[in-house]
Amino acid sequence: MIRLKRYSRITRRLCVLWTLLNFALYVYLDSRGWLGKNSENREARLRRQAARLRERLLGLGPTFIKIGQMLATRADLLPLEYIDELSALQDKVPAFPNERAMEIIERELGRPVEELFSQISEHPIASASLGQVYRAALETGEEVAVKVQRPELEEMVACDLDLLRWMAKMLDRYPRLFPGAEWLGAINEFDRVIHEEMDYLHEAENAEEFRRNFTDWPGIFIPRVYKELSSDRVLVLEFVSGTRVTDLEGLRAKGHEPRRINELLYRTYFKQLFEDAFFHADPHPGNLLVMSDGRLAIFDFGMMGHISEELQRQIINAFFHLFNRDIEAIVDDLIGLGFLAPEADVARIREIVADVFARKLNLKLGEVKFKDLTYDLAPVMYEHPITTPARFTYLIRAISTLEGISIMMNPDFNFFEVARPYVRDFLFKRESAKLRRLAVESLRDARTGRFNWGRLWDMARMAYSLYIDRA
Repeated sequence: MIRLKRYSRITRRLCVLWTLLNFALYVYLDSRGWLGKNSENREARLRRQAARLRERLLGLGPTFIKIGQMLATRADLLPLEYIDELSALQDKVPAFPNERAMEIIERELGRPVEELFSQISEHPIASASLGQVYRAALETGEEVAVKVQRPELEEMVACDLDLLRWMAKMLDRYPRLFPGAEWLGAINEFDRVIHEEMDYLHEAENAEEFRRNFTDWPGIFIPRVYKELSSDRVLVLEFVSGTRVTDLEGLRAKGHEPRRINELLYRTYFKQLFEDAFFHADPHPGNLLVMSDGRLAIFDFGMMGHISEELQRQIINAFFHLFNRDIEAIVDDLIGLGFLAPEADVARIREIVADVFARKLNLKLGEVKFKDLTYDLAPVMYEHPITTPARFTYLIRAISTLEGISIMMNPDFNFFEVARPYVRDFLFKRESAKLRRLAVESLRDARTGRFNWGRLWDMARMAYSLYIDRA
């Protein structure tokens, strides 16, 4: 029995190595243009390889499904064919046997399922990488969702992380293979987040904090958690019915305007990032439902991000520079946030960023050709010391997922139109004193530390125009 387990573990490791090395080889060949450029042949080849990778990740289990979901947000590293295929990992995860799920519920909560719930669905209503969800009812009549973690999850994740760390250290020795990647840092961040996500009591605390943050938002609904019926591997929460945010026909049939809901979702993220410093890192369509009364229900608080006050100040800084289209300041932000090394050719990068912004920034989302944008930015990624700091992995994931939802919900989406009301409130609401302080601190030059009077003037002009607009 011991030899069989060891052999199984070795076989698994060989399978993982082959899968990841095969994937890395194809991405490297494509980055060097050796699979052809702008040709149907290249796209078909990448699509086939990406589909094989997706199937192999599903076969390797929870850790690698999560890795695939994370990679699906990295358009800065992967060809778009991979992004499309790996995005399917959000919804196509096989369920584990119901008998095992019921055993876990009874072991964790210490009572038979029949005593805990007056009824429970025969099969899961949703299945994800780390667990699956059943619909149930309490003896008191309330409908609940019961989230059950996959069996042997912790042991499997620990084994996989050991292998991934070894591979990450190897890849980090050869930075030219994948410019802009911090592999070990990304794996360490992944380790932190997946262990938080595996702790359902921690998720319950996250849900309560998020609910408190949006108490005064009547358009947002956060389901209640039944802590007395929850453990670190079972989570029971209020069941909510609704329509997926990407089901446009369903939304319109019920009188809900997708554009309005999409803009509400963005405003919640402005608040999460700039006010709460606590954000939902996995806003995929399965975690966002529109209720019959038009409220947006947000679920699944296992993957959350915390932002330090210093990083929050830098993000607010970059937000205002983006809103003001201040190209020079945006390049400084890239340095301050760690995306761009100080020794980089700043003048050349400023030219490229200015050109991309001039051609893309004022377009509506539906008019932006993301494939063209990827090719525009490719020279920057490969010719200059640009990296993606590990601390931004899940923030980029959240923003990229929101962008994908917006393409479907609101092709006319324009960043400035949606941000404008929030910026106005940000500047004039009495409750925004802390944010205004951070914004004023952000007016100091990132390189010299001196106060930048030109940027202060830009902010004053912006505040005046927004004040006139409000009036």
